[in-house]
Amino acid sequence: MTRVPSAKLTVAPLARSSLPLQEQLYQRIRTAIAKRQLIAGERLPAARTLASELGVARGTVDTTYARLAGEGYLLMRGPAGTIVSPALQLDAPPLRPMQARARPQLEKRPVEPRPFQMGLPALDLFPRALWARLTARAAKRLGGAALAYPDPRGLPDLREAVAAYLAVSRGVPCREEQVIITGGYQAGLRLISRLLLRPGDRVWFEEPGYILARRTLEAAAADLLPVPVDDQGMDVVFARKSAPRARLAVVTPAHQSPLGFALSLARRQRLLAWAADTGAWIVEDDYDGEFHYVGRKLPALKSLDVADRVIYAGSFSKTLFPGLRLGYLVMPDALLARAVDAKQTDSHGEPILGQLVIADFLARGHFGRHLKRMRALYAARRDALASALRGVFGNRMEMAVQPGGMHLLARFPDLDPDVALVRRAQACGLAPVALSDHYLGRTRDRGLLLGFTNIAEGQASSRAKALARAIR
Repeated sequence: MTRVPSAKLTVAPLARSSLPLQEQLYQRIRTAIAKRQLIAGERLPAARTLASELGVARGTVDTTYARLAGEGYLLMRGPAGTIVSPALQLDAPPLRPMQARARPQLEKRPVEPRPFQMGLPALDLFPRALWARLTARAAKRLGGAALAYPDPRGLPDLREAVAAYLAVSRGVPCREEQVIITGGYQAGLRLISRLLLRPGDRVWFEEPGYILARRTLEAAAADLLPVPVDDQGMDVVFARKSAPRARLAVVTPAHQSPLGFALSLARRQRLLAWAADTGAWIVEDDYDGEFHYVGRKLPALKSLDVADRVIYAGSFSKTLFPGLRLGYLVMPDALLARAVDAKQTDSHGEPILGQLVIADFLARGHFGRHLKRMRALYAARRDALASALRGVFGNRMEMAVQPGGMHLLARFPDLDPDVALVRRAQACGLAPVALSDHYLGRTRDRGLLLGFTNIAEGQASSRAKALARAIR
């Protein structure tokens, strides 16, 4: 599919006017579609490219694209780009056969994890036989009621097991009725967005931050404030000065995504005080919270939440496997009734069989034993890969190993920008991620994010050499 020439969007600097830049760009694109300067199926420039041409922040373009997608004008296809929605009916004359657009081809995902792939647990050592036995046992116990629509809040046994686990492992005191089972973290964040956010509401968001969470909030038309992150986590003082009346803050306090720092106790207290003082809410994404290898890990932010302003979010994607598509929220009492109503409006609940198996896995102690085994395994795999990378790259690489998490961050100051390095690595079958892609505003840091959980100790040296060959 041919890329749309920039002229189709009248790419001249946006005017100085009372209208915000985002609104100007929104109207410009919508007008181009209405006048058929952009037709159904036409591809728009990449957000980074258009932002550079217009002289605006990339976040302005991302938010505009997300807003137009939410209204049905655009279709966002991830790496395949953004196009004018093929479903639009604008009474345009039919295309001549030679103008017909090819049907987009979806990317075929590899069956096995690629080296350095992020966000995956050690799939090679998941207890498949045990899981199969528990699944068969759960299937035999399915009665007539279980075959009907499930409780939108989630299976009571699973909610009770989650509450018990969080109380012991993460210091989160909660009741079973506060737990809502979701289709994963993003589904939980979409639920929170519908519950709390109106278009244009300010949201504190870590800079750099988790890409998929950012896209979810942008799709809700939230106005994101990029809050700098340092070795103490999110800079709460900066955020409070910049947007004191923000509606929501989204944080990863256990291991910041993607830099890996823990939110310090002082900043945790400032963040909680801000929410209590202003009536704002905090989403705690307990990203990699179970995987800490050195020293004592800090308890969850929710454990300090005296004013009950924190929504705790977790998922089973990294502790078990992402194919489950199940997660959970711990809702403050003040939001509970509205959250249940919103969940019921959104869906009839999550698939019951997976919930039954996880509930059994938790209640029988398998979950705790599995996490203990994975912590020891990941610590060994992390150390092996870090040692191998240092041996291959030497002083051409900068890398600080954090106390926890599931990936390493390596910087190569003498090589090309990280985005170019990622392209080369992907062409060789590797799957690192560029740190610069995690920035909403101006990129302040570059590097490669390298998942280590699926690289066995014996493979570390060969994988490090493969990366060196690919990116040099």
